[in-house]
Amino acid sequence: MYEERASSLDGAVVWRNEPGPGPGLPVLPDGCMDLMWTDGRLLVAGPDTYAHPSDGTGASYTGLRFAPGTAPAFFGVPAHELRDVRVELADLWPADRVRAMAARVTAAPDRAAALEAVAVRYAADSPRPDPLLRAVVRRLDAGGTVAATADAVGLGARQLHRRSLDAFGYGPKTLARVLRLQRALTLVRAGTPYAEAALAAGCADQAHLAREMRDLTGLTLGRYAELAAGSASANSETPAPSGSSTIA
Repeated sequence: MYEERASSLDGAVVWRNEPGPGPGLPVLPDGCMDLMWTDGRLLVAGPDTYAHPSDGTGASYTGLRFAPGTAPAFFGVPAHELRDVRVELADLWPADRVRAMAARVTAAPDRAAALEAVAVRYAADSPRPDPLLRAVVRRLDAGGTVAATADAVGLGARQLHRRSLDAFGYGPKTLARVLRLQRALTLVRAGTPYAEAALAAGCADQAHLAREMRDLTGLTLGRYAELAAGSASANSETPAPSGSSTIA
């Protein structure tokens, strides 16, 4: 069973994923990074450029998904250094601090609330995310071009690419593709026909969406729809996860 809610941490989402019947959904690129608890450990999921299959272990996960561009300030690591990997938080932060954090979450009756509280505590002492990069996300997610976005935020193409690598883990063109795919898949999960979802999300046509799906996830639209339908049925119609909800 997967469930999520908005976090008190600006732009973040708190989620929980419990093992259930049937195959789990793969974790698709979404431009985000996650702090995750599982089996007494705290892990970090970096930004993805391809789909990660469900781990198949039947482990329970609790996580906090940071909005695109906001996690590097929290973790103190440029996003591109964590691209496509899952690492122990203790590899990034002092081990004693991480052990105390993990123990607090493990002992809590509501682990999601405890993980969120820990993150809020340390976010207060972290540098604030760059508001310029938030503007980049908003414009790209609204379907703006990379060139128009760079002009709007007052950056040259090279500057925008360099700052995007640090904030998102990849350049603005890849981020735009990832955000567009997520817009389309949100519509697909809601039952919108592929052709309509493609146009609404900003693709040229259904064939364009299908190519993006294969390039960014390795799945066909049909196969993803089958997995999403199975997950929704098993989870009593709970929305399917899009971000880094398991460790590969």
